[in-house]
Amino acid sequence: RWVLSLECKGSRNFMSALRRAVEVDFKDKDKHKSQGLYLLTTGIPDQETHTISAYVAEACRGLDLQLHVCLFSVTRGTDSSGIIPARYANPRETASAFKEIVQAANGRFHWFGEAGIFESDDITSIIAEIEKAKNYSQKCAFLVESLKQRS
Repeated sequence: RWVLSLECKGSRNFMSALRRAVEVDFKDKDKHKSQGLYLLTTGIPDQETHTISAYVAEACRGLDLQLHVCLFSVTRGTDSSGIIPARYANPRETASAFKEIVQAANGRFHWFGEAGIFESDDITSIIAEIEKAKNYSQKCAFLVESLKQRS
């Protein structure tokens, strides 16, 4: 709701936005079975990861609320605004921080850039399911072959 009226700015004050979403604008939360918040970001929050993780874990406790993060890595040199964030981390450190935050919120993490997908919890789950199916198929084929040889 309120996010539609916002304009992009240089702040990465994650805690302020999260508090507003959870404590102010998360209305009618008792009427819904589950809800999710999606953070679309290009960099690390201003606050320390452990502080955010602790708040997220507490905010999500008792609710079926999950925080999902979509991290978009921008190619270096494309930021012409000149805005320097209050806190800097390289892309790997940023991804690691958001993975920790997402784990505290029982959410999912997705990291992508102009070159494609770097990491995605959904894709990892799909690949794991495919591997299980492949292993099951191989076991079935082996079983069928062993039964044919006995006959």
